[in-house]
Amino acid sequence: MKKLSSLLKKLDNNLVHFSLLAYIVLTSLFPKFPLQHVEYTYIRIRFDDLLPVIVGLIFLVQLVRKKVRLNTRFLIPVLLFWTAVFVSFVYGTYVQNTVVVTNIGLLHSLRRIQYMLIFFIASSIVVSEKRFLSYMKVYLGTLFVVCLYALGQKFFAFPSIQSMNPAYVDGRLLTLNPEDRLNSTFGGHFDLAAYLTFSMPIILGFFFFTKKKKYFLLFILSLIILLYTAARSSFVAYVVSISGFLLYLRKFKVYGLVLVLTAILLLVTGDMTKRFQQTFQIKTVFVNEQTGQENIDQKISVKKLPAGGYKIPGSRRSDVEADPDKIRQVALETALEEARRQGRTVNMLEIQKRADQISKFIKPQRTVLCDISCATRLQLEWPRAIGAFMFNPIVGTGPSSITEATDNDFLRALGEFGLLGTVMFGFLLLSITRYVLKAAKTAKNKLSFIHYGFTFGLLALLVNGLYVDVFEASKVAYNFWLIAGLYVGYISLGINHGKGKGNKRV
Repeated sequence: MKKLSSLLKKLDNNLVHFSLLAYIVLTSLFPKFPLQHVEYTYIRIRFDDLLPVIVGLIFLVQLVRKKVRLNTRFLIPVLLFWTAVFVSFVYGTYVQNTVVVTNIGLLHSLRRIQYMLIFFIASSIVVSEKRFLSYMKVYLGTLFVVCLYALGQKFFAFPSIQSMNPAYVDGRLLTLNPEDRLNSTFGGHFDLAAYLTFSMPIILGFFFFTKKKKYFLLFILSLIILLYTAARSSFVAYVVSISGFLLYLRKFKVYGLVLVLTAILLLVTGDMTKRFQQTFQIKTVFVNEQTGQENIDQKISVKKLPAGGYKIPGSRRSDVEADPDKIRQVALETALEEARRQGRTVNMLEIQKRADQISKFIKPQRTVLCDISCATRLQLEWPRAIGAFMFNPIVGTGPSSITEATDNDFLRALGEFGLLGTVMFGFLLLSITRYVLKAAKTAKNKLSFIHYGFTFGLLALLVNGLYVDVFEASKVAYNFWLIAGLYVGYISLGINHGKGKGNKRV
């Protein structure tokens, strides 16, 4: 009975510690199984979304019982950001009427709190260097399993659960085709790629800190999976962050080795190279000079990223020989589309007559187009966010007002929260970065390597945020705020940072 009582007491005293360990593992490894559909969207609340809530409740209970203490560092900047979010929500909902569905706007607002709660839990539970390093080792071990599962998807038909495509958000198990991009246990390849680019500088930081080859092997494995995701923005973020990290630390030999490995793996995997090659495509565009309507001469295939409608400035050329058959085909499709839009029932003879008229105005032009992913951003998503910002530069148009995605975190913040929320969020990230960098400059026992790893990991997310909403991607956000909290909690102890006697390195 005594042993049982002692065990229960130990469990009680370490309940938050064990729950945080479970959170680190399950946040990344638990697939995005749907729990509840959100009305008026294709979004599902998923089981992994319950994890921060459960851990938060456990922490709150133990806080009330004085089993843990709350680390209040950065509490004010976080509260200011949350306040800015809800000011935008209230103003957009009840004054501007730009938040169309109140419940959706409220959900988007609450998500910002949910993502960041783990920051305070993680920073509060770090009580020693040994515990900090143990959390980080569990995080990197989990990353290793994520990568192994991704390889299983590529070569052994491991199932995939995706949340990016509205057709697959119901949680069905999919088997990826050879040309499909890996997502491992994440909702999409963009999420997985952002998670990897954030983690890779940290991995190298631990490699320099411990001199253990297993971390460099984990870095190579992560690079392979990153290339198989074929996420171009994440690859650019990887190049910027890893180059900056290694050059700043003057690790020139390792940098040369990483460059060679990256080049070799680019050629071996091929996925990323093909994706970059498809970014800009030379196409024949059939232009109706009477209406301005354009039709791109291309065959849509899952193996190739189609071109979008955005023309690269200065690339237009008109010296293309007309193909009567293709012009006729475009004219027929246009005539049929006209009849459909007008709700008219017409026979084939009428369609052909109308096609004869249309074909006189169709001229082929050879031009350079960016792919449909890029075109969607340039023609729809980014202008929509800029328009929302111009509508109200101070508080924006409110959370959810510019739909589920903008594919640019900075434009999304400006559009939804205006300057108020964007500046508050930027100030928070800048404050955390300065805090970690200051600790890196005074750290002993080569701890500076892992501190710089975090700061350059954040740089990777910021670069990635130019093309993807990384801070709104749940698994990425959960992991970023988790790691940020662990670093802040450890640095707050003053161990090995010139403020106290350092613990023995483990």
